[in-house]
Amino acid sequence: MGNDGGSIPDRRDLVRNKPKAEQADKANQTRAKWFFCALSKRPLQEPVVSCALGKLYNKDSIIEYLLDKSAYGDGEEICGHIRSLKDVKALKLTPRPASAHTSNASSSSPSEVAQYVCPLTFKEMNGVQPFVYILTCGCVFSQAGLRTVLGASPEVSARVEKVTKGKMEVDGSPTEKEEQLEVCPQCATKFSRSTDILTVNPSEDEEERMRAAMDVRRAKEPLKTKSKKRKAGADSVAAADDTSAPAAAKKKKGSPDAAAAPAPNGVPTITTTSRTLASSLAAEEAKRKAGMSDAVKSLFRGKNDAPRKETFMTMGTFTRYA
Repeated sequence: MGNDGGSIPDRRDLVRNKPKAEQADKANQTRAKWFFCALSKRPLQEPVVSCALGKLYNKDSIIEYLLDKSAYGDGEEICGHIRSLKDVKALKLTPRPASAHTSNASSSSPSEVAQYVCPLTFKEMNGVQPFVYILTCGCVFSQAGLRTVLGASPEVSARVEKVTKGKMEVDGSPTEKEEQLEVCPQCATKFSRSTDILTVNPSEDEEERMRAAMDVRRAKEPLKTKSKKRKAGADSVAAADDTSAPAAAKKKKGSPDAAAAPAPNGVPTITTTSRTLASSLAAEEAKRKAGMSDAVKSLFRGKNDAPRKETFMTMGTFTRYA
């Protein structure tokens, strides 16, 4: 009821404390990284691609972003480093076995069940185990499975673990003087242990190292040059101009009849048309004068005739030329 003197307010009721900052659920963040596209936030569906920073995308979302940079509001922050489809690699993922998928489907929702597993150890690709992919072929393995297959010796295992954790030189060069290419255990494609093994969804520190290595690789790329087709087209145009120049010079040095000749396409030139028109007008004028009488001819005088003496009847009047 209140106001009866039976309740005594204390500091908790009178002073409001500053609310604590909300902390994001780490489980939801991990699920978003491994089960959903980093750009469109839609569930991962093949074809799945990854960039040099190890993020997972749906290929159709990347194509939409490259066609229209404003298709996604935070596209520049998420994948602004992707310039074209050459900057992403299509991943070869191993689907989860159907038996295991059906057994766990009833206990959990589809968004919480990993769709892909490691082809070597069959560990789920859900963020609990670190995964890597090979840059040359795009095959995806768990870090432990790849380390076991590549070599059982302590030196080899330490080297692979060092590479996958990002502890390699920033310039992307191998850590040892002599490096032998390894073979992918799934597709037999050769790759380098030091530069061709990238971590999927790395940590923040490792992502910074991967970004530095990406910038160094891009700095070493050769400058873009004109394509061979455009260069060949320019050469053909220049050759055509060189061949047409001597022909024009010969035409100028030739006879005047050559200048008045019709064009190769059968269309008469301007000089020929003007001469034909002038001759036809002269013939009509001669025909008109031939039919005039002497009295009519006396009213007209030619341009070369001597001027006649004007009288008060003709003074200030205009006389036509014949």
